[in-house]
Amino acid sequence: MNSTQSSDNGRYAARGVSSSKNEVHAVVDRLDPGLFPGAFCKITEDFLTGNPALCNVSHSDGSGTKSLLAYLHWRETGDASVFRGIAQDSVVMNIDDLLCVGVTGGVVLSSTINRNARNIPGEVLAQLIQGTEDFLEMLRGFGFSVRSCGGETADVGDLTATCTVDSCATAALPRSRVVDASRIRPGLAIVALASFGKCAYETEENSGIASNGLTSARHELLCGYYAEKYPETFDGNTPRELVYCGPHKMSDPLEGSALTVGQALLSPTRTYAPFVLRLLENLPRERVFGLIHCSGGALTKCVRFGKNVHFIKDDLFPVPPVFREIRRASGTSDAEMHRVYNMGQRLEIYVEESDVPAVRQIADSLALESRVIGRTEPSRKPDGSNHVSIRTAEGEEIAY
Repeated sequence: MNSTQSSDNGRYAARGVSSSKNEVHAVVDRLDPGLFPGAFCKITEDFLTGNPALCNVSHSDGSGTKSLLAYLHWRETGDASVFRGIAQDSVVMNIDDLLCVGVTGGVVLSSTINRNARNIPGEVLAQLIQGTEDFLEMLRGFGFSVRSCGGETADVGDLTATCTVDSCATAALPRSRVVDASRIRPGLAIVALASFGKCAYETEENSGIASNGLTSARHELLCGYYAEKYPETFDGNTPRELVYCGPHKMSDPLEGSALTVGQALLSPTRTYAPFVLRLLENLPRERVFGLIHCSGGALTKCVRFGKNVHFIKDDLFPVPPVFREIRRASGTSDAEMHRVYNMGQRLEIYVEESDVPAVRQIADSLALESRVIGRTEPSRKPDGSNHVSIRTAEGEEIAY
């Protein structure tokens, strides 16, 4: 086995994207950390009503460059309904972060669509807006109360050649019900939930790609045809050898999967709301030490939570086909793959070993694959700082 240090930023950074966002954290980490420093989301006192028993949580995120894949599909096929999945991506990237601090409803959501009206007409806007409303209705059907409070559609052709789709979600939460990831400590089991497959509340197979790393995934898998035909879909400052440098068209079959390459890249981000609602109904919140949504930073995201922790992830899910193909087509290192992509596991639950069966039983009830992927031990760093060790599905050892 080889030991790899993940100091390089590689192909992802060369495309103008940061997986660690160190420059952002350098600023944000100096700001007021809120009521629960170290929680997954910033939590403030209740400014909405002034109730000392409540706190406020607000989160902003979006679908990122995944909207460009929908744009390519629509331009090639004329099917604007593909943008409904982009609406879901934007909502889930907010809702599932709120879930990680214990929010199980009472959410108001606002959406922002920035578009170039020359390239994004009304039929696309209609699918994005209605897709958002339909997905919120589905969440309410799970028992997660959420309402749209409007949004903004901005025609900003000088800023974007196509469109961006973002959301902001806000909730009030009893302070006593906060799940505080700062409580993550040595001696816990790490249970991961799959991002791939077809769970009980999905109608189609999911590749597991979600909404992180799509800038690289798009360029690594798709071929130069798209650069020539749709130059509005990439940054002209990106080195040309990194622009649509893959072997595939979107209609190509994805090896090892029933999906095409395009379908895999466009798989809507799975929400874990039904699972988290059942988890927090059946397990006392003080026994849930942390919920980590493996979005930006992927399997290394956990390093920002808890103290004096060595996160050991040595029994991961088998790598889903979409990630295998990205790695094969691009030659991207395993260290970068596990820092950029969720690699098939997007929610981590930190509990004591005695609570693992209950967690996995809830996952089974929703046909969600779960796995004990590792554990937490005391930090081995001289300064006691957090660090992550990963053993890949192929047996490579990676240290972060």
